[in-house]
Amino acid sequence: MKIASQNIKVSELVAGYEDKAEEGVRGYGGRLNIRPAFQREFIYKEKQRNEVINTVRKNFPLNTMYWAVAGDGFELMDGQQRTVSICQYVSGDFAVEIDGNPMFFNNLTGEKQKQILDYELFVYVCEGTEGEKLDWFKIINIAGEKLTDQELRNAIYTGPWLADAKRWFSKTGAPSAAIGNKLVNGTPIRQEYLETAIEWLSNGAIEQYMAQHQHDPNANELWTYFQNVINWVNLTFPTYRKEMKGVPWGPLYNVFGKEKLDTKKLEARISQLMQDEDVTKKSGIYDYVLSGSERALSIRAFSDNMKREAFERQRGICPSCNKQYDMDGMEADHITPWSKGGKTTSANCRMLCKADNRTKSGK
Repeated sequence: MKIASQNIKVSELVAGYEDKAEEGVRGYGGRLNIRPAFQREFIYKEKQRNEVINTVRKNFPLNTMYWAVAGDGFELMDGQQRTVSICQYVSGDFAVEIDGNPMFFNNLTGEKQKQILDYELFVYVCEGTEGEKLDWFKIINIAGEKLTDQELRNAIYTGPWLADAKRWFSKTGAPSAAIGNKLVNGTPIRQEYLETAIEWLSNGAIEQYMAQHQHDPNANELWTYFQNVINWVNLTFPTYRKEMKGVPWGPLYNVFGKEKLDTKKLEARISQLMQDEDVTKKSGIYDYVLSGSERALSIRAFSDNMKREAFERQRGICPSCNKQYDMDGMEADHITPWSKGGKTTSANCRMLCKADNRTKSGK
């Protein structure tokens, strides 16, 4: 792989700058692809963005940027946030505070405008195979803001499928967020919606799914599946509660999506469980009412005082095997199981030896 350094003036960088959203962002006379498929969306906050401009205004050095040769032009490998900040400012998209006043680029004196346009960016340009460029991309990002797992996957499996998938899942105001924001954690621009959808559809085999579909012409299967999951949730659980956000809906849909469910009975049971103080993980209620798995609920544990009271009451004797143990050799158990109405109270607590507690039935 060949690597060379060069200085690029801001005036050269912003020449022909265009931001066509889903169609891409370009600069440097149209020759620089500022947002390749492996790049994250623009995530700088206002303060970070403004500091880039202040750095340029004061002629302080910005961190090195990295470009890669791509056909007759270049792809920006690292430095997207700084590049977009500069291009947006010169294009008049935002103002920065100078001497206590908000100043757009066109508010500056000709001298100050020229100083910004003449500012030189230090750029490393590499030329090599796709694999070599990808390896370099990973290395130069180690010292910067850490890439998410999905951002790294995007770098590996770039292609027409990913480009279409990002249209649905990775843009600010993405369609996936419009229909799923109350149910899915994260933000589209950090690829969390995309990662969630693939994880659901592939049953956790994200890399395998992306490898299989890398060269597909579109991501219709993924987008259709995601819509089906969200629609199923809304129809099955029409009463929205904040605890529904972040539930692993995809796996539940994969198992129960085709079953005939009584939504009224489900709602009645959910309401009852929401009021049960022994249920410490309320979001797990939705899994429980479908699967019956108590593990999803994280039933409240007995306190140390409850355990001590039961231990003393039993004189350290396990009621199952009738052998005596010290406290460390025993574990608390519900006398009447929680599933049969038993509560996590002192009166319903007993101490079993570890062997019996872990092999008993009905828990």
